[in-house]
Amino acid sequence: MATAQTITQERSLAPIELLLSRSGPFSEEDYIPEEDNVAGLKALKILVIGAGGLGCEILKDLALSGFKDIHVIDMDTIDLSNLNRQFLFRKSDVGKPKATVAADFIMKRVKGVKVTPYYGKIQDKDDDYYMKFGIVICGLDNIEARRWINSTLYNLVDESNPDSLKPLIDGGTEGFKGQARVIIPSVTSCFECSLELIGPQVTFPICTIANTPRLPEHCIEWASVIEWDRVFGSSKKMDTDNPEHIQWLYETALARAHEFNIDGVSYSLTQGIVKNIIPAIASTNAIIAASCVNEAFKIATTCNPFLNNYMMYAGDHSVYTYTFEYQRKPNCPVCGTTAVTVRFDGNRTLQEFIDKLAELPETKSKQPSLRTVSRSLYLRQPPQLEEITRPNLDKTLRELIEPGEEVAMTDPNLPFSVNLRVELI
Repeated sequence: MATAQTITQERSLAPIELLLSRSGPFSEEDYIPEEDNVAGLKALKILVIGAGGLGCEILKDLALSGFKDIHVIDMDTIDLSNLNRQFLFRKSDVGKPKATVAADFIMKRVKGVKVTPYYGKIQDKDDDYYMKFGIVICGLDNIEARRWINSTLYNLVDESNPDSLKPLIDGGTEGFKGQARVIIPSVTSCFECSLELIGPQVTFPICTIANTPRLPEHCIEWASVIEWDRVFGSSKKMDTDNPEHIQWLYETALARAHEFNIDGVSYSLTQGIVKNIIPAIASTNAIIAASCVNEAFKIATTCNPFLNNYMMYAGDHSVYTYTFEYQRKPNCPVCGTTAVTVRFDGNRTLQEFIDKLAELPETKSKQPSLRTVSRSLYLRQPPQLEEITRPNLDKTLRELIEPGEEVAMTDPNLPFSVNLRVELI
């Protein structure tokens, strides 16, 4: 039974310190309750990627969970449509960088916490930057960016240096559904292993968007797929992260919608279509963010075993969660050791093969360049090589490669190459 002195001492402790001052029924066997656990939590540098709906919740939870040295990266500015769920922002913040505003808000509300923002892309930072952090948490809605950081952290691993292993906690939401997972590079399955869980992007027939649009989405697709190339050709590559490009697409789609008496085209919808942004629900964000920060807390303090390694949440049919261990894939291009086998009709063209690569769960490549050991099949850059290899797009695979031959695939959006073993059928 606790003595009066013990009770008095515990009441004087902050809730986080009290939690770490004792072991529990689920604590790790080697967990030793001591003051160093609290000191380590405060000293740990933790990086949050994304300051949107999920990122705002993650930042708030981290600050209230004892983390004192938080960094946040986001390349977007605040839009009026963000305010219904991204609660760190106010109407007066519209147009300002999300990372900067979120950092200032947290530091004003939670004393003793330092939040360092970076307004820009994760690709702007080098390996030395990511080596500074003990844990990285992703709150992104962009698949390419999640694949990039997953591969980058995996490539940092040096077996002779334990500090090079950076746990990645990835959270994602889609309406009433969400997931949180813990990725330990070179130990657990990585993000690339589970691409098959991500459904294909909704697309619209070209004939519909070109001739008989009926939905606002048709007008936006027309502006981005057809009209952009007609106006700019190869002189200007569309950058869906450039506000000026999004504004042009929005205005062009809006004019198209007026022409066909279609309502519903908005800037936020335009951004959502071209960037494949999935609508978010605040309560789902809160649940998934809490799970991510809970795992970060357990990794940082070792007070309890962390997730092994995948948690799914479904709020569309009551409240349901399920945890399981997602297995590593031997042919994963990031953490695997074997080539990805692709079976394809050898009488179909290289262009059809490239279209297939965008759909395959193992690749999901939007802008692939392909080459074998002996020849370049199709290279997107530089323009001179693109022009030289362009005729190959109309040739059949049997004309270009041998059965079972390996093809190296690269994509400008991904920091790794994929070896494809192509079986012609």
